[in-house]
Amino acid sequence: MLDQVAKRLKHYRPWRLRTQGVEAAVLVVMTDRVHDPEIVLTVRSHLLSTHRGEVAFPGGKRDPEDVDLLHTALREAEEEIGLSQDKVSIIGSLGQVVSKHKLQVTPWVGVIPSHLPLRPNPGELDKVFKVPVSFFLEGNQQRMDSFIYEGRTHTVPVWEYDGEIIWGLTAYILTEFLNVGFGAGLAVPPRPERLADSAAKVVRKDC
Repeated sequence: MLDQVAKRLKHYRPWRLRTQGVEAAVLVVMTDRVHDPEIVLTVRSHLLSTHRGEVAFPGGKRDPEDVDLLHTALREAEEEIGLSQDKVSIIGSLGQVVSKHKLQVTPWVGVIPSHLPLRPNPGELDKVFKVPVSFFLEGNQQRMDSFIYEGRTHTVPVWEYDGEIIWGLTAYILTEFLNVGFGAGLAVPPRPERLADSAAKVVRKDC
């Protein structure tokens, strides 16, 4: 199963933004359990100023010292969940997305040993937990919710697992990963940044 995921990501051409902005990266961490890998997720601290209490992948803004966005994702994972960078095998990346705070986020996918201990940084996280991939691949688990932000209606995928709600940007990234890596065939609502990019292409062609 893991070999298949790695092969699919190797040949995947992730979508990239045409504009430049404040960069960030997240690490989609998958354990190396052979028959049912797990996805590592975190719950952000309720004391934080933004996204408090939300489920997220380890990650954050790019620091000036980061040589690239992969380094950002690995550094943030080490800071947030105590994941040593030399324990992560990177197998690919996913399409870039823009957060509601206008961060341009690049997701990277990495595999770690399933027995590796992970410790949430109490200054940033309330919790770190794992979800078996089989949970996401089972029928009728995913739903779609809508919300209004800055006067526009947005539709996002949602899962509920062990009392935690996985939604928003995290759920979108997760959906793309499951579709690309496992052929899950999950519904994917259109991303605003991709719709804007397509509209810009049409305008340029008409000019």
